[in-house]
Amino acid sequence: MDSVHRSFSGSIPEFYDRYLVPFYFTPFAQDLAERLRAGPDMRILELACGTGVVTQALAATLSGDGSIVATDLSDAMIDIAHKKIPDDRRVSWHQADATNLSFGDDTFDAVVCQFGWMFFPDRARAMRQAARVLRPGGRLLFNTWDSLDVNVIPAEAYAGVRSCFLSNPPTFYDIPYGMFDPAEHEELAVDAGFSEVEVGKVRYRGAELDPFEVATGVIRGGPFALEIEQRGADLDKTIETTAGRLRQRFGDAPFAAQLSALVCSATK
Repeated sequence: MDSVHRSFSGSIPEFYDRYLVPFYFTPFAQDLAERLRAGPDMRILELACGTGVVTQALAATLSGDGSIVATDLSDAMIDIAHKKIPDDRRVSWHQADATNLSFGDDTFDAVVCQFGWMFFPDRARAMRQAARVLRPGGRLLFNTWDSLDVNVIPAEAYAGVRSCFLSNPPTFYDIPYGMFDPAEHEELAVDAGFSEVEVGKVRYRGAELDPFEVATGVIRGGPFALEIEQRGADLDKTIETTAGRLRQRFGDAPFAAQLSALVCSATK
């Protein structure tokens, strides 16, 4: 977890927020907030909050004395998220490891996580931690990406990056797109003591970006950039090659990705 999440530093969070959030994440964040339907005075813990797209969606639904504790392992990501809603006293920000939470037992009414569970080095431990901090009857809600087989644009971008290397290509995308089996979600939740476990699939389209913007976001907005530099390759050249592959497949004009994800809901 440290090796991945702590790599979201330097300029990476800014590229992530500028390109990947609107292209990939915004519609799924709204979906999670609508599914949760935060009730009056609900206490929400958010794991892997990133640059705050889910936090903003959740804050818009709060009522009464509701509150959100938004956490991420990367302080750099939290810094950007905090700037988006700096004066909302209902939201507090904390650097936290999802596999070793410092919060007390039975503290929260809901635990929410968008596209973060794939990165946790011990997914089962993170699930047990979520169960521990939830009150009885509390709700867990998280999503993960479906496989690259059905997420065509990310798959094409990944192929573009890999094509730049004759050997030892970057493998970062194996992580975010590697938790697509509904049975894994159910097993993790049940083993941690959750009930009423439901796993479904959703499809949304994000904002339109041109091929160069997509390639820039994919490469400079995450650990791909570090993997490429560690292999002695040129980032700008890799971006242009990846953008060219996207142009060949999808054209020159801005386009939106039809994306597929899994959503898991469970009750303590």
